[in-house]
Amino acid sequence: MISWYCARTKPRAEYWARTNLWERGLEVYLPQYLKLRRHARQENWQPTPLFPSYLFVRSDLSIFGSRGILFSPGVHSMVSFGSKPTVVPKGVISELQSYENDKGMIDIDFGLGPSSRFKEGDKVRIKTGPFLGQVGILQCVEDKQRVMILLSFLGRTVKSCVSANLVTKEV
Repeated sequence: MISWYCARTKPRAEYWARTNLWERGLEVYLPQYLKLRRHARQENWQPTPLFPSYLFVRSDLSIFGSRGILFSPGVHSMVSFGSKPTVVPKGVISELQSYENDKGMIDIDFGLGPSSRFKEGDKVRIKTGPFLGQVGILQCVEDKQRVMILLSFLGRTVKSCVSANLVTKEV
């Protein structure tokens, strides 16, 4: 019976393992999202595996066997309970694919990002860092990861750009 299975790859070898499994004629699904990478004062969005070191393989193990998957370059092991590889429950893969945009990337915010949690003028409190506990006014949402807030600091109003994960909405 054809089913989806989860394969564990060697570290940072998801794309290599995916290519090798495709070459063996298997259907492979590697869910990805766009991650902001900063390096040498440059920012760019790069496709990144949603589940590092894991990918999904669709196969009929009674015909193909798990050895064909296990001995593919880049594959470390199959997710198993006991000696048999575990079947991914029906609907999991289609559910993941339903979150993909037109470019095949998953929006990891699932509608819960800062753009939907905050709006201009909201009072927010900083949860951690040197400004722990400070309350400010949200000025704008910079992108999915950062917000601009106005803080009262040393008798002045100061703009500060912080990670959206570091602030909560003040009630």
